[in-house]
Amino acid sequence: MGKRIFLHAFCLAAFAAGAPFTAQAQTPAAPPAVISVTGEAHISVPPDLAQIDAGVTSEAKTAREASDANNTAMGKVLLALKGAGIDEKDYQTSRLSLQAQNSVARPGASPTITGYRASNRVTIRLHDVTKVANVIDALVTAGANDIGSINFMVSQASKLLDDAREQAVADARRKAEIYAKAAGVTLGAPLSISEEGAAQPLFRARMAVPMAAASVPVAQGEETLSITVGMTWAIKAKE
Repeated sequence: MGKRIFLHAFCLAAFAAGAPFTAQAQTPAAPPAVISVTGEAHISVPPDLAQIDAGVTSEAKTAREASDANNTAMGKVLLALKGAGIDEKDYQTSRLSLQAQNSVARPGASPTITGYRASNRVTIRLHDVTKVANVIDALVTAGANDIGSINFMVSQASKLLDDAREQAVADARRKAEIYAKAAGVTLGAPLSISEEGAAQPLFRARMAVPMAAASVPVAQGEETLSITVGMTWAIKAKE
């Protein structure tokens, strides 16, 4: 009899202990009231760096003849760059190639090697964009027969983008304050800030340069650096 009374008392105690836990269950809290907007900033600046891609291509009956002719021609191009006042650290070989040239295959016959083509390319970096046209003239005059493209760049892009980020945040706050005023609420603390997309200001302007471009003026224009941020603010009723 004593054991039955003890077990009954234990069950009552367990039930009593569980009752408060059941009473504490609550529905999920409502999400906080917020305003979410995007801010934008655009900074246009003239490029202060340029990169030119140029090269020499030579053809001959043998691989040695094509390679020797190409090396001689590229030597003249490099001397022209030095004569134009380009520092040696600002130009480097970007590609070398030697390829066999085959005849057109006839039905039932294999193509045959008719000659070889050697190619040597150099990349030039200019710290004065006003010299682009003169450097292209020097390259063509020296024998460069393959002018690729020009890339205009902004050297202080990181600093300019930081300025744009501050402006984008200010633009987002301006929009949020307009919405808050129109809705009759007060803007609270910012809850989140995110930069949308990837800011890549370098090599944004590219132009092809035909071989007949010697003595033709080159207009570098302006580069536009853009930043977009997404921001969320807490809001509360006006007091």
